[in-house]
Amino acid sequence: MTELPLTDGLSTAVIDSIEDGLATVFFEQDGTEVGDAVLDADDIPENGRHADAIFSVTVEDGAVVEWEYREEVTEERKEAAQSRFDRLSKRPPSDEEE
Repeated sequence: MTELPLTDGLSTAVIDSIEDGLATVFFEQDGTEVGDAVLDADDIPENGRHADAIFSVTVEDGAVVEWEYREEVTEERKEAAQSRFDRLSKRPPSDEEE
């Protein structure tokens, strides 16, 4: 088992990618990224085994002992990111269009 760069307690885990049975996971505490790890994808609950899935995790002795998939939070972050992308992708009006 991979020892994680986390203190014991609750953290947020965000799945970055899953390839060849391995998941790259970023961990946040109090809204700040605190580390990442490559984990066996089979250790992650199946319903959230996809990129950008968000979990509340319980860490004990440097290992995740409980995963709780946060489907609603996952969707909210996805929608917020898409909204930011949409706003940024709009070209500002040129001087001629104003």
